[in-house]
Formats: sequence, C-alpha cells, structure tokens
Amino acid sequence: MDEALVRARKLLENVTPLKSDCGRVCGAACCRSSQGEETGMLLFPGEEEEYSGKPGWTIEHTAMGPMVICSGTCDRTERPLACRFFPLLPVLRDGRAAVMTDLRARSVCPLARQGLSAMDPAFREAVREAGECLRGEETQAAFLQALAEEQEEIRRLRRALGGNGHV
Repeated sequence: MDEALVRARKLLENVTPLKSDCGRVCGAACCRSSQGEETGMLLFPGEEEEYSGKPGWTIEHTAMGPMVICSGTCDRTERPLACRFFPLLPVLRDGRAAVMTDLRARSVCPLARQGLSAMDPAFREAVREAGECLRGEETQAAFLQALAEEQEEIRRLRRALGGNGHV
C-alpha cells in the first residue's frame, strides 16, 4: 500500500460523521445489503490486496475498479478508505482537496441528504486532509478525478430525469 493511502486511512481511523454512532440513526444502512443486491465500496488503488482472500470480504470487479463487499460488520480498523469517507468524498478543485457529499450516498444515508453541515467538522476536515494526502500521489489523484467525474455524471443524469441534481 502506498504511503499516501496509509496516511489517508490513518487520518480517518478515529473520526466518524457524528460524534456518536451514526449507524444508530439509520440502522447501519451503509453496512447492509439485500440478498442478490449486494452493495459495496470501491477500493482505492493499492487496497485490493488488503481484502483479497480475507474472510468476510468479497471483491467484485466493476467498471470503476475493484469493489469490496463485506459481511455487514467489521473491525473498524479494517475498513477500506471509501468506508472511512462515507458519506463524503474528497474531490480536487483548483489543485486542492475539497469535500463534498457523495451523491451515491444520498439514497442510503440520512446525513448525506442533510448535507455537509449535518456532519462533525472534525470528520469533514479529516476527509479533506486525506484528500490532500491522496492528491500528491499520481495514481490516487487520478482515482479521485475519476470519482469526481462519476459524481458529475450522476448530477447530469438526475437533472436530465427531472431532478435538481442534488437529491
């Protein structure tokens, strides 16, 4: 695992969207999948080897890259970076890291529907700092850019379907 990824994961080790267990708000919806409709988190470059063959974790390959599916419970120290960010996403703007609500999270997470102000400022800052770590490594920065482009595509599709692009 590259140094930027290790630093980013460390920054998010002890912060969460709320100062309390946010899973109590929604029944840990982000950690649940329905049979036949398994959902997971995209793995950042260099994370796949962490979860490959590890009990309780399954890797599926998608157009965006490897995605890990968990059993619904895990040791928090083992969470992939995307889980640590959820429901936020660091994005690159004007050469700096910024934070946005992940549009994919809005269908699952009540905090994502409420926006950035619903989340602990320390969590938001840790996501931004982790984005700063990642932007300095070419492969990670390219992945962040691909995620940002995916977010923009989601926004365009929502607008085309009559939504405002934010819900």
